[in-house]
Amino acid sequence: MNPPTQAVLMRIYTDEDALIGDRTLVDTLVERARRAHLAGATVLKGRAGFGETSRLHSHRPFDLRDNLPVVIEIVDEEEKLRAFLGALDDLTDIGLVTFEKVEVLRYGGHHLAPPGSQP
Repeated sequence: MNPPTQAVLMRIYTDEDALIGDRTLVDTLVERARRAHLAGATVLKGRAGFGETSRLHSHRPFDLRDNLPVVIEIVDEEEKLRAFLGALDDLTDIGLVTFEKVEVLRYGGHHLAPPGSQP
């Protein structure tokens, strides 16, 4: 089966200190994405940010505990990502979730031909 050339990028915004029991929310989300057989997940740590509460998350020199913003990016088919999102209802520290349509040009070392092009 060839991977689709049209997909969706899901971004999940949270912060480093968000916990689910004794695990970080980030670790929980990545593990759930892997178990859901999604194409892959990448965790990006931000330098600064704020969300719904307007509380600034940033690096503070000489402070032992930063609580930096984190974005988890997952690219896959829209149906699979919407089903995955529905399975996250028990997680309360997710700040924002966005979907963006993307064109997949390369996946797993394979160049993908755009729709309508000759192989």
